[in-house]
Amino acid sequence: MEKIICITGASSGVGLATALKFANEGWIVYAGTRNVERDQKKYASVNNLHFVEMEVKDPASLTKVMDLITEQYGRIDLLFCNAGFGFIRTLGQASIEQIQSVFDTNVYGVIHTIRAALPLLRKSESAHIVATSSVGGLVGQPLNEIYCASKFAIEGLLESLATYYKPLFNIDVTLLEPGAIESNFASTALNQLAETGGVLEDEYKPIVDTYIDMFSKRNSVPQTSEAIAELMYELAYMDSKPLRIRTSEAAEQFVSHKVQGDPTGLQGITQTRKIQLAME
Repeated sequence: MEKIICITGASSGVGLATALKFANEGWIVYAGTRNVERDQKKYASVNNLHFVEMEVKDPASLTKVMDLITEQYGRIDLLFCNAGFGFIRTLGQASIEQIQSVFDTNVYGVIHTIRAALPLLRKSESAHIVATSSVGGLVGQPLNEIYCASKFAIEGLLESLATYYKPLFNIDVTLLEPGAIESNFASTALNQLAETGGVLEDEYKPIVDTYIDMFSKRNSVPQTSEAIAELMYELAYMDSKPLRIRTSEAAEQFVSHKVQGDPTGLQGITQTRKIQLAME
C-alpha cells in the first residue's frame, strides 16, 4: 500500500531534500511551498511529488490541503512539520513584532499543522509526526534566545503529545534536532540580521561580533540537507521511533550534557505515562 507524507516548508533545504527522497522511494508526497507553479514545473519529472500551497500561519491554507489529501487518499502516514526560520537578535534589541513573527511560524505554525492533520493521521494504521526542532530546542544559546524559546516550546509541545498519542491513536512523535545545516537556513538568519539594521553599535556589539565569528568557524562544514533527508527516511522505518533524534555527531556532542541520561527521550515518556496515565 502506498505511503503518504505531508511536509511543510518544502520549497528548499531539508524539506525539499526530504520530499525528493521520499518521492523517489515511492511515497506519495505533498510538499508545502509558497511557489507551487515554480516548484511543480522545476520538479515535474519526479513521480509522486505534489507541491501544494501551504502557509503554516494560515489555518485555512492547511485545511484546504488536508481536504485535498482526504479526497485523494483519506489518510496521512507521516507528517513532517519542517517550516521554520532562524532569528539572531537579542531580547533587548528585537521588536515585539519580530518576536511574534518567529513564534507565528516556529510555534503556532506547528500547532496549526498538527491540528489540521490529526484527523488524517488517525486514519493511518500507524502514523508518525516529526517536527524540526534544533539543538537550540535543548540548549539555550547567546543571541538566539528568541529562536531557542520557540524551539523549546516545540520540544514541550511534542513531548507532551508523545505521552498519549502513541497509546491512544497509535501515532509516534519525534523531534528532529539538527545542528548547523548546509542550507539557506543560517544565511536567512544572517540576512535577516542585516535587513533589520545589521550588527548594531550598542553594548551588545562585542558579543555579537564574537558569536558570528565563532559560529562561522564552528560550522565550517555543516551537515547537508540530503544527509538529513536520508535520516528522515531511516526514521520512517524504525521499529521503535525515538522521541528525540540528533542528526549529526556534532549535534549529539553539543547537547550531550542535556540528554546523556535519556538520549532518545523514550525513558522519560515511559515514566510520565506510568505516573500520570497508569500506562507501562
